[in-house]
Amino acid sequence: MATADVYFHPIFLEHDTGDHPECAERLVVARRRLLQSGMGIEWIEPTPAEVEAVARVHDSAYIRAVHRMADAGGGSLDPDTVVSPLSYSAAMYAAGAGIQAVERALHGGRRSFLLVRPPGHHARREWAMGFCLFNNVAIAAAHALEELGVERVLIVDWDVHHGNGTQEAFYDDPRVLYCSFHLGRHFPGTGSMDEIGVGRGLGYTANLPLMHGAGDGAASAFFSSVIGPLAEAFDPQLVLVSAGYDSGEGDPLGGLRLTREAFRWMSGTLGGMCARSGAAGPVCFLEGGYDTDVLASGIEATIEGLIEGPGEMSAQPTGAEAAAVETLTRRLSAHWAGVLT
Repeated sequence: MATADVYFHPIFLEHDTGDHPECAERLVVARRRLLQSGMGIEWIEPTPAEVEAVARVHDSAYIRAVHRMADAGGGSLDPDTVVSPLSYSAAMYAAGAGIQAVERALHGGRRSFLLVRPPGHHARREWAMGFCLFNNVAIAAAHALEELGVERVLIVDWDVHHGNGTQEAFYDDPRVLYCSFHLGRHFPGTGSMDEIGVGRGLGYTANLPLMHGAGDGAASAFFSSVIGPLAEAFDPQLVLVSAGYDSGEGDPLGGLRLTREAFRWMSGTLGGMCARSGAAGPVCFLEGGYDTDVLASGIEATIEGLIEGPGEMSAQPTGAEAAAVETLTRRLSAHWAGVLT
């Protein structure tokens, strides 16, 4: 029976955010759903990351500041981002889960989902942002690049919000291909089509900002016309996913309309790509998702895709969605000659 790893630790429930959309109940409901699912899941309790691993992505003074605030009883790092007494520990365990998962992916061929919090893809080098303390997916990618001999990492981000922190971490680095589709003109205000990297990283960032109400057809078009061709040319050795479910239909902080079928199809499609190319992964990191039923259903569907494959998704892009994908391919084509058509 095919299985997938799911990383969870009780410390994640101790990141106490109070009356906040990013709360422990998200994980409680999702974990209950997975325990009842009957899927082939191997539950793994992670260990915390070493400070040195986190410092590949974050400034050491910032790491110490988060630690001090937690030790002092907590507070707020910005208007959206809360620290409680156990938040630093939870964040270190979340980062550690990513490191363990990429090691098991590379050395054991495992696919995995990280049921962790706090989330990470908005966290920047020197400060917190958007509910995020440390950038879990970026820390895992940096560990693979610097410690595990990996030379090429693909990061796909399907959260409704652009992963500005992840993009910044690798914006000039041709070893990381970052592909995001998200709601345009939405928090954090980044992720335009013009943001395609700088220096040696030029062309290694692909952003598709979408209009309110876009759904499965847009995801299908982005995967088939952008992620697929770029990944085939880039030939990643490791595939990571910032898996946000605020892009799901019905999320209160969202605006996109992805269905359960889309989440399964996306993870299954990436899994098939890994199987064909020999890449490790996918390793999926929980980011956003603030309606607990939408979140739990989306996570379950994602893991179904990892284990069983993509299933069916027949949605076609609207005219506006297809035009947006075509515009993006034109902007990237100068840096990927003969790859994007």
